[in-house]
Amino acid sequence: MEYGYGKIWKITYPVLISLLMQQLIGITDTAFLGRVGDGVVALGASALGGIFYLVMYVIGFGFSVGAEILMGRRNGEKQYSAIGEIFGHGMVFLMALALAMFVISEAFAPAILGASISSDAVYDATIIYTRWRVAGLFFSFAGIMFRAFYMSVTNTRILTVNSLVMVASNVVLNYLLIFGKLGFPELGIAGAAIASVISEVISMLFFIVYTRRIKDHRIYGLMRRRRLKWSVQKQILSVSGWTMIQFFASCGTWLFFFVAIEHLGDRSLAISNIVRNVSALLYLFVSAFATTGSAMVSNLMGKGKQDEVMPLCGRIIKMSAVCTLPLILFAALFPQAIIRIYTDNPGLIESSIPSLMVMLGAYIVAVPAYVYFLAISGTGNTRVTLWIELFILSIYVSYTWLTAIHLRTDIAVVWVTESIYHRLLLVICWL
Repeated sequence: MEYGYGKIWKITYPVLISLLMQQLIGITDTAFLGRVGDGVVALGASALGGIFYLVMYVIGFGFSVGAEILMGRRNGEKQYSAIGEIFGHGMVFLMALALAMFVISEAFAPAILGASISSDAVYDATIIYTRWRVAGLFFSFAGIMFRAFYMSVTNTRILTVNSLVMVASNVVLNYLLIFGKLGFPELGIAGAAIASVISEVISMLFFIVYTRRIKDHRIYGLMRRRRLKWSVQKQILSVSGWTMIQFFASCGTWLFFFVAIEHLGDRSLAISNIVRNVSALLYLFVSAFATTGSAMVSNLMGKGKQDEVMPLCGRIIKMSAVCTLPLILFAALFPQAIIRIYTDNPGLIESSIPSLMVMLGAYIVAVPAYVYFLAISGTGNTRVTLWIELFILSIYVSYTWLTAIHLRTDIAVVWVTESIYHRLLLVICWL
């Protein structure tokens, strides 16, 4: 057995800690902004602005996933110099992509958001947040390429340290810039975006300094200057092109979800931002195990051990469930305590509970669904995962449009779409 429970946990827990630290950035942003004014406008604007940024970010992340799959395959084949070549080409591509995203955002974001958001107050705050936040793409894209490398060679410990540095920077900068403490200007929602960008700069510099100091970078040729080869870039895009489209479609749907909810009012949007942050906290546990599984599957395929893939998935599902189910139960038993982290508005707390309960129910199915979904990606069969995602997202969008825009139902009813998504994903990926 290539990967037993101990080996899975040894690789997963640094990924889990790094994702937890990154999630704390979103938690602190929401917690601080929930105390700006009555919290409703700031929470709604940060939700829309954050997801608008995320739509662009996940395109780069999708590219890094494809690069990670290829680097993991080369690691299994012990072709170490090829890993450095993929890494270098990936970094150049992502910097060019960040520049294109920045220019597109500056040119079209006001028109896109203006046509989508009905509240003038929410629109103004969203534009302020977005303009600062998108500037961080250059640094976040560099960071995800380093993350892909360390995931592919299953050396995940550095991800923990990097995330600790990043979240500590973000918490301090949020406090200083949102509320104007210690002589800093009081910037409100702009301060949250600026704090996130500076944190990403610090994270990128940490990766560069650490990588240059380890001897392994010479084995892989990470810092070596290379001629760009279209053949290498084409090879990466043959895998990552599908994941880029998949992640863009998935996150674009998430943006549609929040734009649709905005039409139900500022309060519904604020509720959804709170529920989204609790959901993201649960998702990081699911994602850590599923992402580790994808990297392990890539390595197993490189070693010709395809028969071990399904047993590996079973072990990862059990471990993910052991970590996730207690958190779901705690949140279900003490919902007010969880929601109070994000807002001190009593009415908002009570109104958020039904949607929170609906979301928690969806996560029981999400554990096996994501493990199988990313295992398919790990085999390199990213075209199949794209078609699976597009099919399910079409149903997701249809349900959201029907309940939020056409029928204008209660916000908790709209959140049922998460349960529909995860159940369909599990059945199709199992088959």
